[in-house]
Amino acid sequence: MKPIHLVPATLGQTFASLQNRGLDRLDAQLLLLHVLDKPVNQRGWLLSHDDAPLLPAIASALEPLVQRRLDGEPLAYLTGHKEFFGLDLQVDARVLVPRPDTETLVNWALEELDGQQRVLDLGTGSGAIALALKASQPALRVHATDFSAEALAVARANAQRLKLDVSFHQGVWFAALTELDARFDCIVSNPPYIAELDPHLAGLQFEPAQALTSGPDGLDDLRQIICEAPRHLVPGGWLLLEHGYDQAYAVRSLLSAAGFVHVQSRRDLAGIERCSGGQFNP
Repeated sequence: MKPIHLVPATLGQTFASLQNRGLDRLDAQLLLLHVLDKPVNQRGWLLSHDDAPLLPAIASALEPLVQRRLDGEPLAYLTGHKEFFGLDLQVDARVLVPRPDTETLVNWALEELDGQQRVLDLGTGSGAIALALKASQPALRVHATDFSAEALAVARANAQRLKLDVSFHQGVWFAALTELDARFDCIVSNPPYIAELDPHLAGLQFEPAQALTSGPDGLDDLRQIICEAPRHLVPGGWLLLEHGYDQAYAVRSLLSAAGFVHVQSRRDLAGIERCSGGQFNP
């Protein structure tokens, strides 16, 4: 792909040029706002200043970002930010980019919580789920784990910047907990769930592979979590899991086989069964 060379132009001309070269309209607007150090909600400002000149220094900063986006790198990695559940999260290539689909999991968890309970987020990544729960119900005692020390550094930085008190632990799923017999009222997780040879992985090349794939059928980590979760749930506690678009039946079957009751799935905004969960009945 040819590199993009931006010539001195107005904001309007630059915006049109970026779209002509293949950038999505929204991506072009957000990249322009980023290099201009404007908030993401100022897209109207771009339209009202379309005759303003784009300074050469700004054009130089914009060009490599545009090229990286055209090469497929997620916009959130270029700007360093992603909104999730109303929170401005800082993200980079150490963590997955939070997806709107995952808000389905957060909403479900909030339905089952009264604000006073203990919650565990397994594989927290950027901290998106744990921080969204804590921000929504500040009285919750939220714990979060991740195998990756680099991911936890991102999550801790987000928690500190947002002034949200979450306890973070490094390690593999439940083994990360300092209290190995700790029990929770709700366990949530968006674990890796893509099959190792899934063709969709080609479009996710910039995101950490260890946070995406989980065995030949994509269910290895989900199996492990479902198997171990009963030892870490209080009676009546919920296990809520995000999974792939075609895995709801398999996950419900695993939950039922492990003794969970009230097993069900929830659909995302596209109508896809995106999350499944059940209640622990010892």
